[in-house]
Amino acid sequence: QNMLEELLIHKPDDPIQYMINHLKQNNDDAPRICVLGPPASGKTTVAMWLCKHLDAIRISQETLLFKEILALTKEAKAYKERKQKIPNALWANLIRERLSNVDCIKQGWILEGFPENQEQAWMLQSSGIIPRHIVVLYAPDTVLIERNSGKRLDPSTEEVYHTTFNWPSDPLVQQRLVKPEDLSEQEMSKKLLEYHRNFPGIFQIYQKVLKLINADQPSVDVLSQVLTYVQTRHRSATPFTPRIVFCGPPGSGKSLQAALIAQKYGVVNICCGQLLKEAVADKTKLGELVKPYIDNGYPVPDNLVMKILAKRLNALDCVSNGWVLYGFPRDVEQGEELQKSHVIPNSNHDITCMKNPFMGRYRSLLTLYR
Repeated sequence: QNMLEELLIHKPDDPIQYMINHLKQNNDDAPRICVLGPPASGKTTVAMWLCKHLDAIRISQETLLFKEILALTKEAKAYKERKQKIPNALWANLIRERLSNVDCIKQGWILEGFPENQEQAWMLQSSGIIPRHIVVLYAPDTVLIERNSGKRLDPSTEEVYHTTFNWPSDPLVQQRLVKPEDLSEQEMSKKLLEYHRNFPGIFQIYQKVLKLINADQPSVDVLSQVLTYVQTRHRSATPFTPRIVFCGPPGSGKSLQAALIAQKYGVVNICCGQLLKEAVADKTKLGELVKPYIDNGYPVPDNLVMKILAKRLNALDCVSNGWVLYGFPRDVEQGEELQKSHVIPNSNHDITCMKNPFMGRYRSLLTLYR
């Protein structure tokens, strides 16, 4: 899906070589996140925390102007020194140049405070910069104005603290905190007004990948909600055939849930144990090999189970409608056998009883599909 998106955006002259290069980068899971919000909403704190947790590269207007040596940095600084607004096109080109570096390509990036308006968002898109997750922090204007007045900066780590909401416990950190050159209350009000005027245009462009998160709550809760969102995968509109595996100990409800899923979505319900009994009853060649094990109560070897199971899963009704499977795999070895046979589920549901003594076996199995 990511490769197809890149092909449609860049339209390379040699698509085959482009796809080869894309696969070599092996960065489809690298984060591409924008953290937006009004002044004093906590964008810097959230962006820095995400970078530490995801090992991504943080990019902000400050880092682009004062920490990076890019071709357009000097031109952008000239605007800043003249106290002129840096043009949107120049910001977009700066970001595009920075994101084209190897560290951003491999590790992913957290873009803080950009885009600020609809024009900047369109410029990013026209440059092929498509964020996967947009985090938008919000809080009442009165709270933001109060936060702005109590903001403190750690010059060593660049982390932002607050005299009321987020004061550090380390005395050494407390001593080196400085008050940044923040906006006055009047200037802050103007900035907030400008933000509220520009945000609807940004929302219109990114609404499918945008999540609003209330910043007027404990920072731990904010960071937890942000991390939960950026680790989710957006559902693709591409049609697919359901391939579902239910795992869990005896009595956990696998058969009931599988039957409900099969009835609701019209997929084929497959119980591995029942499938083996049917093979014996039909007196197939594989059924004859399985019969002695079932008659004597012995486990059927994995290779025989896989042959019967693979044949059923490759039948026309399963290929066309999809399937839900339970009773196999029961351990990591069987899961690996399933993958070797190119039978890979696209949805794994763990229905477990936490007090069951066999829980450990199912936990190890789930690591195979995590």
